[in-house]
Amino acid sequence: MTDAAPLAESAILQGVPAPFAVPAGCFALTVTEVEHYTDSLFRFRLARPATFRFRSGEFVMIGLPNAEKPVFRAYSVASPSWDEELEFFSIKVADGPLTEHLQKIRPGDTVLMRRKATGTLVNDALLPGKRLWMFSTGTGIAPFASLIRDPETYEKFDEVILTHSCRTVAELRYGEELVQGLMEDPLVGELVSGHLRHYTSVTREPFARQGRITDLITSGKLFDDLGLPRMGPEEDRAMICGSMAMLRDTKALCLSHGLEEGANNKPAQFVVERAFVD
Repeated sequence: MTDAAPLAESAILQGVPAPFAVPAGCFALTVTEVEHYTDSLFRFRLARPATFRFRSGEFVMIGLPNAEKPVFRAYSVASPSWDEELEFFSIKVADGPLTEHLQKIRPGDTVLMRRKATGTLVNDALLPGKRLWMFSTGTGIAPFASLIRDPETYEKFDEVILTHSCRTVAELRYGEELVQGLMEDPLVGELVSGHLRHYTSVTREPFARQGRITDLITSGKLFDDLGLPRMGPEEDRAMICGSMAMLRDTKALCLSHGLEEGANNKPAQFVVERAFVD
């Protein structure tokens, strides 16, 4: 990088600014698609480098070429490991160090991505089981968007239940469109049908199912609605991604149901992701 002051925002929206050198250990990737869902949520897709490898459910560090020392934040890759592009689902924060600028990207712009992917929300971190619970709030659905599109998930589990709790009905749209598209996909629809279930709830608006996912687990309504038994260590496995409070409370509930926390080097009954965007 040069010793110049941070580049003007307009330069971000015109691809890689000049003069510019890609930071060591990073890819400079071209934005291929951007879709805004609400005033606080959007998704974007990037051209994938031929040399980049990751496991479905992992996260990477994302930044922009808009400063001498770019700000990087953790983003779960929402596309599966076999996809030719990389998809991300992001919040918008007006004064966020990264998202203030990231939310304004357009196709053709450049996004920086560090070369290493990591994370605990991967199939390898769980012991085999009958049923996989994916507990998510807000943009925490992103790693599960990757995993429900990966055939390996259905090879390992007979049932996959994706739960997604948001503040408003509009915030559910990304997940609803994703699951609907999977069900109708001529290549993977048959694999997903009868195995993937999508359970949504809203906390701040009228909806068919209202309440925080932790309350729905505690009351038993989640299991009653789905016609399933309460979680137990013999058949159930779980992945958790959301806010800090949601992670803490859902982890406690998993432990109370007899599930043991796992990791990449010690697979068990549930795992928690602690990577966040700003």
